[in-house]
Amino acid sequence: MQISLTQTPAAQGFYFPAEWHPHVATWLSWPHKEESWPGKIDTVYQPYAKFIKAVSEGEKVCINVYNEAMQAFATQYLVAEGVDMGQIQFFHHPTNDAWCRDHGPAFLINPNTQQKVIVDWDYNAWGGKYPPHDLDDVIPTLIGEKLGLPIFNPGIIMEGGSVEFNGAGTVLTTTACLLNPNRNPHLTKEQIEQYLKNFYGVNQVLWLGDGIVGDDTDGHIDDITRFVNEDTVVTVVEDNPEDDNYHLLQENLAQLKTMHLLDGRPLKVVALPMPKAVEWEGQRLPASYANFYIANAAVIVPTYRDEVNDAKALEILSALFTDRKVIGIDSTDVIWGLGSWHCLSQQEPAL
Repeated sequence: MQISLTQTPAAQGFYFPAEWHPHVATWLSWPHKEESWPGKIDTVYQPYAKFIKAVSEGEKVCINVYNEAMQAFATQYLVAEGVDMGQIQFFHHPTNDAWCRDHGPAFLINPNTQQKVIVDWDYNAWGGKYPPHDLDDVIPTLIGEKLGLPIFNPGIIMEGGSVEFNGAGTVLTTTACLLNPNRNPHLTKEQIEQYLKNFYGVNQVLWLGDGIVGDDTDGHIDDITRFVNEDTVVTVVEDNPEDDNYHLLQENLAQLKTMHLLDGRPLKVVALPMPKAVEWEGQRLPASYANFYIANAAVIVPTYRDEVNDAKALEILSALFTDRKVIGIDSTDVIWGLGSWHCLSQQEPAL
């Protein structure tokens, strides 16, 4: 089928599949921005290499690096971790930062025509918080050109961590992020919904409210509520009523329990604990078990040296993902960058 860039992807049968749909590869941008992990960036490379090893056991891993020197630096860590370098492909695509979920390409597929396209949303580093972001903003187009894929440019700000898909027509998001005036102040809620439908191929938008405390993205969904199958979500809850996250997470839980899917089925909701508060230099960090990544061979869950809740979260997720192993990788140093495994990765689906 001839793909038209003047028609929307949805009008041509394309959609963004659920994360558990088989992947060709996972895309990453190698961490290098010291301001993202002030005084601590050297501590993130080993757990990051562990994450890459776990992903690469079931799929290719494509890594954006600045140049040959960064590629050599990355290779040292990967080899030390025992990564099969035959599974790794480097691309010399300079980036400002490492958060590939938000600046990476959105891959859409049309299984009927066996075609794949890229949507390149505009990117402004979460409302202009962390300039410059010009290199990150062009990453999807660079990848699309390298892979020879058609590229759609909707012309509005959107981040991958702000949307969560069930692969069957439904997307979950938050008003705190998508309706924030630092993103698309010229658009109404209804207009934003139409963009989601047109450029992600969904038919239903379900809205939650706020994100967790310490989340500098203004409330990304991937820190609070995630689909684990077509009709089931896990959502983080805080047990301590004195904790700042308690009430906002209870509100999200109550909202989820009223939601229905396109065919009228009620959404099934499974509670996931929050870890004990993680702080660094007096700052509350957005530590959450919901920031897991669903790879072909494993579900990789951030853990936070919280013996009780780490174990609980892994047990809950293991019971839900019976088709792949669930593994925890310590994210205590990584979360100082205000994100974890899901924020760092973007899947490329298979056809």
